[in-house]
Amino acid sequence: QLVESGGGLVQPGGSLRLSCAASQFIFDNYAIAWFRQAPGKEREGVSCLSTYGVGQYYVDPLEGRFTISRDNARNTVYLQINSLKPEDTAVYYCASVRRGTCTRSRHQYDYWGQGTQVTVSS
Repeated sequence: QLVESGGGLVQPGGSLRLSCAASQFIFDNYAIAWFRQAPGKEREGVSCLSTYGVGQYYVDPLEGRFTISRDNARNTVYLQINSLKPEDTAVYYCASVRRGTCTRSRHQYDYWGQGTQVTVSS
């Protein structure tokens, strides 16, 4: 239902764009979010995009390093991450919740992708 791609190894200060390809039904009816989980830490919400196209940011919201967007023609949600820091190193997951609006609680999400590794290191 959800397939992530775009992770990799990047130097501090670099950028990455993660992609989450969804089925048509999920893309049209579910809010889609990005979570991440670093080794030894709990999974945390990064950003979410409602079906109305409204984005929310849960990590460093004032820094503006994350941008969530969607491509309706490709049924894909993107997460652009700029000015990457070593502490951004984690497995990034996209997830969908059966509602049009976002929630930060990971327990409410119905479907999860397999994850994509992001490593920030020099």
